[in-house]
Amino acid sequence: MQMFTPLDFLGLACFVAAWTGYAVVIEWSRHGRTALNSRMERYREDWMRRMLAREMRMVDMQIMSSLQTGTAFFASTSLIAIGGALTILRSTDEILAMASTLPFGISAAREAWEAKTIGLVVIFAYAFFKFSWSYRLYAYAAILLGAMPFPADKDTPEAATHALRAASLFDSAGRHFNRGQRAFFFALGYLGWFIGPVVLMLTTALVLASLWSRQFIGDALRAIARETAAPPP
Repeated sequence: MQMFTPLDFLGLACFVAAWTGYAVVIEWSRHGRTALNSRMERYREDWMRRMLAREMRMVDMQIMSSLQTGTAFFASTSLIAIGGALTILRSTDEILAMASTLPFGISAAREAWEAKTIGLVVIFAYAFFKFSWSYRLYAYAAILLGAMPFPADKDTPEAATHALRAASLFDSAGRHFNRGQRAFFFALGYLGWFIGPVVLMLTTALVLASLWSRQFIGDALRAIARETAAPPP
């Protein structure tokens, strides 16, 4: 018995193409420069430049702490998700028996179900590596914040270079965090494959549409892209 049908391979190809294509557009294309993520990178640079002029920087360190805390939460969640997926892999027979009683009647060969589950583990493992590396980069960024020049030196070339250096490290940490979160979203689309390849294509399209709307047409983008209001006459 063949493990996967041609329709399964087509659905998986659509899933991989959607994830890869979206990442390319967001991170490397000209169109991606108008996305929410790219606009936030500009604000990170503004943050570092304005931090140079502040005597008291406790608020900046609190922001730094919140970024690390959020990243640590997602990294630990990734480990929990990996454990859950491995539990599914260990209890394949029981889960298949239970799934066959559902209204939509999931029926799959044991080998195919296990292969799909391993794919889910790989996605969550990828997310964990991205979140954990992002956490580490935020730790490096915290060191750069501690080494920020004093306000009296804010107009020196050294201060400008250090601000750009810190902003670039924040951008890198944020980029890896976004990749890990993207893996979480596409993992939700991947779950459709456990029902069938057609459902996989449908759930992948829904995830892609949701991510695209948040980056290019969502309320958050409109708030960030809002032009500065002209002063009253």
